[in-house]
Amino acid sequence: MSIKFVAEIGLNHNGNFDLCHEMIKQAKFAGADVVKFQLGWRSKEKEINHIDDKKLSQLYKWCNFYEIDILFSVFDYDYLEMLIKYKPKAIKIASRTLKEKFDLVKKIVSLNIETYISLGMVESNYFPFDKANVKYLWCKSTYPNDNQDINLIPKSFIKSKYYGFSDHFIGIEAALIAVTRGARLIEKHFTLDKANQTIRDHTLSATPSEFKILVDHGRIIHNMLYSNVQ
Repeated sequence: MSIKFVAEIGLNHNGNFDLCHEMIKQAKFAGADVVKFQLGWRSKEKEINHIDDKKLSQLYKWCNFYEIDILFSVFDYDYLEMLIKYKPKAIKIASRTLKEKFDLVKKIVSLNIETYISLGMVESNYFPFDKANVKYLWCKSTYPNDNQDINLIPKSFIKSKYYGFSDHFIGIEAALIAVTRGARLIEKHFTLDKANQTIRDHTLSATPSEFKILVDHGRIIHNMLYSNVQ
């Protein structure tokens, strides 16, 4: 049983597209397996996260250069069509999309590519798809999570329907707890500057040095506990 670490860049580029290149590079150096962006959220032409086809192509080129996988949360039909041309290995569905655009989610799932679905905004024990390509992520959609929310994390990911952990806690400790409980994918917001106030996500993100500690210690813990688990 292996584990993946996803550096969620999201909107932490602050609308400076060129910064994405440096963030991808730093995520790779920090040991991330995947970098993640968002398509269709605050994405109008003059908004912070406007990514057109030209920018999407550039993100793929940068990731290919640094030999790191790229993942997108898709919030809109038009952006799904734009992404499909690149034959993505996987797609992420935010819990907001699951709650508000279920038809879009069904369309994505029907593509039969690996689909990660966060469940932070839906009722507990709601797992709408029983398909091999769907993997559910535990999260709580508050920014940041309260420390007491640690008690809500599944006691065992292996014995539950949760595959991985989408982290909104401050620090890396909650993610490491999820590793000890068998999470096979850890998604953690990633920033170059936690003090930046452009968007709230910087506060709950990991810097490159913190992310490297998460990855290095997370892999050791995972291998010690689960290297023989299928």
